[in-house]
Amino acid sequence: MTSLKNDIFLRALQRQRTPYTPVWMMRQAGRYLPEYRESRKNAGSFMSLCQSPDFATEVTLQPLDRYPLDAAILFSDILTIPDAMGLGLYFEEGEGPKFERTLREESDILKLAVPDIGTDLKYVTDAVSQIRRALDGRVPLIGFSGSPWTLATYMVEGRGGTDFLTIKQMAYARPDLLHHILDITAQTVTAYLNAQIAAGAQAVMIFDSWGGALSHHAYQEFSLQYMKKIVSGLTKENEDRPVPSIVFTKGGGLWLEAQADTGANALGLDWTVSLGEARKRVGSKVALQGNMDPAILLSTPEAVEKEVARILADYGIGSGHVFNLGHGITQFTPPENAEAMIKAVHAISSKYHL
Repeated sequence: MTSLKNDIFLRALQRQRTPYTPVWMMRQAGRYLPEYRESRKNAGSFMSLCQSPDFATEVTLQPLDRYPLDAAILFSDILTIPDAMGLGLYFEEGEGPKFERTLREESDILKLAVPDIGTDLKYVTDAVSQIRRALDGRVPLIGFSGSPWTLATYMVEGRGGTDFLTIKQMAYARPDLLHHILDITAQTVTAYLNAQIAAGAQAVMIFDSWGGALSHHAYQEFSLQYMKKIVSGLTKENEDRPVPSIVFTKGGGLWLEAQADTGANALGLDWTVSLGEARKRVGSKVALQGNMDPAILLSTPEAVEKEVARILADYGIGSGHVFNLGHGITQFTPPENAEAMIKAVHAISSKYHL
């Protein structure tokens, strides 16, 4: 593989010295970009976009061609895993993802099995390899997966945006069934991320989008312990360099110390957490990624720059910070405001890396 021209993101994840704070955006290839909307139109559907390595490569590179970002992230979806497990993923316009089948009956749950990653998810690993070639060493490529708990919420509820009552009922009434789902899913996520690493991903991230919906004890039991198992099973080195891992629980600010003990190299933070306080709590163990509120990008370039300066000052002097949003960029973001954020990070952060 081509050597990296810009490895600042990977160095920051390992808390090594960097000349500035690297920056990328969750969901950086998305509907806020007119070029993405054109590609999606040409593909015909969201799943066609995901399942074509050519289209996935095209849209992964679009934000990098527009902005001076420090990392690329594979264009895919966290729900590729439940789809590969046979649950029938589909998207309804304006309503988000849904599944044709759900895991509610004991017989269906006990049939759940780890899919063949090399067959059922080959389109993802093919996309990773193709994106790496197309990047030609410009920046590192991030692979990713949803967490077992987050994937299970979709598999049991059948869709996103719910109150999680069905899966929580299972958690409290039949925890054995939920643990079976989570165990099979954790095995799948581990194999899936390792396949992405083998195909060329240079860092990986676990998105625990719905972990914050759990109580304190339920989070430890149904989310955190499975992410810890995944991290312990990840390939730690490839192409003669470390492959860092990031764990992100949206709404998980109460549990940073426990997250820092998963073995991951970095923790993602949402905007409800003070970056400075998080650094005091866990910054000697892990790097931190985040944590601008995506809604700020709906304001003005001046307001965006001001908030960038505040967040960088909150983290303070030293390495170990990757600038990002506290969740995915919204489709209504003016592209020029995203540009203002990225340029401000690069311009302002250098003084914190003397």
